[in-house]
Amino acid sequence: MSYNYLGGKMNNIKITGYGDDLTINGIRIGDLSPFEHEQIEKEKGGNNYHPLENVVVSSVFDDTTFIARKPDPEKIKKFLEFELIDGLCCYSAVNPGQLNKTIVDAIVSHLQMEKIPTVPRSIRHKYMSALLIAVTAFTEMDKMVPKVAGVEGPEMMFKIARRWAYEQKGVPEGKALTIVAENNFHGRSMFAISASTDPLSRKDFGPFLPGIIKVPYNNIPAIEQAITENAEFLSAVILEPIQGEAGVIVPSDDYLPAVKKLCEEHNVLFCLDEVQTGYCRTGANFAHQLWNAKPDLMSCGKAAGGGIIPVSYVAGRADLIDVLSPGSEGSTFGGYPLACIAAVYSIKVMIEENLAEMARIRGKRLLKHFADIQKEFPNKMKETRGKGLLTAFEMYKAPQLDGHQVSLKLLKKGVYAKETHKSIVRVAPSLTITEKNIDTIAEAIRDVIKEL
Repeated sequence: MSYNYLGGKMNNIKITGYGDDLTINGIRIGDLSPFEHEQIEKEKGGNNYHPLENVVVSSVFDDTTFIARKPDPEKIKKFLEFELIDGLCCYSAVNPGQLNKTIVDAIVSHLQMEKIPTVPRSIRHKYMSALLIAVTAFTEMDKMVPKVAGVEGPEMMFKIARRWAYEQKGVPEGKALTIVAENNFHGRSMFAISASTDPLSRKDFGPFLPGIIKVPYNNIPAIEQAITENAEFLSAVILEPIQGEAGVIVPSDDYLPAVKKLCEEHNVLFCLDEVQTGYCRTGANFAHQLWNAKPDLMSCGKAAGGGIIPVSYVAGRADLIDVLSPGSEGSTFGGYPLACIAAVYSIKVMIEENLAEMARIRGKRLLKHFADIQKEFPNKMKETRGKGLLTAFEMYKAPQLDGHQVSLKLLKKGVYAKETHKSIVRVAPSLTITEKNIDTIAEAIRDVIKEL
């Protein structure tokens, strides 16, 4: 038996090959069946996701379509490959389409020619300036602070707002309050689950952060009462412009403008989480622009890295970003050179490929299909809703109208979508999707609803 110089048992790991030939300790990844992938995940992975059964994505066919693997019904082969239209777009992280050529070419060129993929924030690199110029122009904000994961955005807005409340507004130390909406989804950090009303994300993770007030979403009287009663101690209102995880809940046209006005009247920061709704997803560069309700602080992520490299950030007013001081916030990979390239070229693609307009056009067509399906099956489909290509349909709550079963049936028809809250199915494909593929998605949904 061999031991390393620290006295521990040496790991006997052998890794060779690429792609399907990637082999770890004699196990060739390309030889695994969907069932074997599932078993490995259950044995060696965490139980914090419930992926769709009997399907494994193998590669990308084009910007809106996967090559996936499913069990061979004849059991002759370990799997069969088929084309699968991506109707979820990694929860809006892949707005410019899978492996967008402009973004990929920029990243490859950077790695091959520049050769500076990673530099810490303790020394400047030239691409940080490019990131700051591009993002502040695109968001129409004064300043931005780069991070990595989407959840870091609302987390940092929460922290900035608290520090501003203590240092600028004069709230007594330890007394700052924050208003959030019920049924929100800001991620799964401690702030996010403290702000959440979802029991699955909160169970046995307490104690939670204090000072968070939860009010019904899209209810002006409720949030007005909460603001006016707590104005002296309020740091911020943090909302999603459209609640995505809750089932694509679109507010009334007067909601966000009214909340913004209340915040201005009571010296409270108006903060929006645009991680899922930003980057042209809803038919505007950012969803708040649909209602002319520009926030004081805004968090972005997902598509900010072009669906290739994780990028997130908070953008906002200079006086708010400036409450941060060295050591108060940081991120090893936030704004590193390769991320800057991905982020800058993601913005380039959003603008030059006119993806906000594409989201409006394709979204209008998809929602028209949804309305027709609802009209055809009024006893099954309860409601359809969305903005741009952030859409959903909701079924009546009945045993046979199960969202997970709908997702599985759609898989068999070559469409990937995923349920949320049991009876709701989100559909949010790439903004580069063709009219033909929009029609294909809609026809598959119609057939599945008919079969239920």
